[in-house]
Amino acid sequence: MADEARPIVVKKIKKSGGGHHGGAWKIAYADFVTAMMAFFLLMWLLGSTAKGDLQGIAEYFQTPLKVAMQGGSGSGDSSSILKAGGQDLTRKDGQKKNGEIIGKRKTYDLKTANEILEKAEGERLKALKQKIEEVIDKNPNLRQFKSQLQLDITPEGLRLQIIDEQNRPMFALSRAEPQQYTKEILRAIGPALNEVPNKISVSGHTDATPYSSGEKGYSNWELSADRANASRRELIAGGMDEGKVLRVVGLSSVVSFDRADPFNPTNRRISIIVMNRKAEQAAMQEMGGAPAEAPVAPTTDPAAATPGAQKTN
Repeated sequence: MADEARPIVVKKIKKSGGGHHGGAWKIAYADFVTAMMAFFLLMWLLGSTAKGDLQGIAEYFQTPLKVAMQGGSGSGDSSSILKAGGQDLTRKDGQKKNGEIIGKRKTYDLKTANEILEKAEGERLKALKQKIEEVIDKNPNLRQFKSQLQLDITPEGLRLQIIDEQNRPMFALSRAEPQQYTKEILRAIGPALNEVPNKISVSGHTDATPYSSGEKGYSNWELSADRANASRRELIAGGMDEGKVLRVVGLSSVVSFDRADPFNPTNRRISIIVMNRKAEQAAMQEMGGAPAEAPVAPTTDPAAATPGAQKTN
């Protein structure tokens, strides 16, 4: 009976493993290793990069636009192991092949680039001058007026002047209508001007002989502008691209061909200038920007309405 009264104790043992720690430490460790690798890579680059390149990099981050436009040590003109490759990685030139350096890179600053462009443009204008001279020599109708055609290179570009003569005027008396041979000259020259992309300027000039009505009415200013505009139309009629005209002006007698004699017939002329880049930019600035079309001064010619006007312009 004593055995029946003794309680039975059942012991249950719970077995539990360690708590789950997660993988956050792995991410942190990977970030640490990546940062250390980047640090050592940076130190290696700094140690192996030439001093000139380091200065160029610093200059670039200080003034990036200046370096990009003008060149300099930040543009790659210093010795660097990352330049052209080749057997000697410490030099900017590439390896030699058959006695010639391959992989060599040329760099130009803004001044040098402008000089190269100006030289190339000058060569194009000289070639155009020769082209126009050949057109004149090959055309019998133009060859007889060769003494009235003058070509020269000026600071503004290639200038072609069609000059009046006492017994062979380009325009009728006091009128803006070109003579037939003047039309032939302008129409023959027009297509040759398409040989270059440069814009052109057309200027009209008269001698100093005034109208009887003076400067208040139709004067040398209107006459020179009308003749310049008439010349523009003949150039286009001959085949010149109408978009090439940048400026059409009348200068009256203020710019004489013969300064010693302002009444000399040679002062009556048409000047066609194939403008270089500097002249184009200057003209654009004077006009306040690129015009939609060439600025001309269309006027009517009232000379016929004033028969008493004595003019030889």
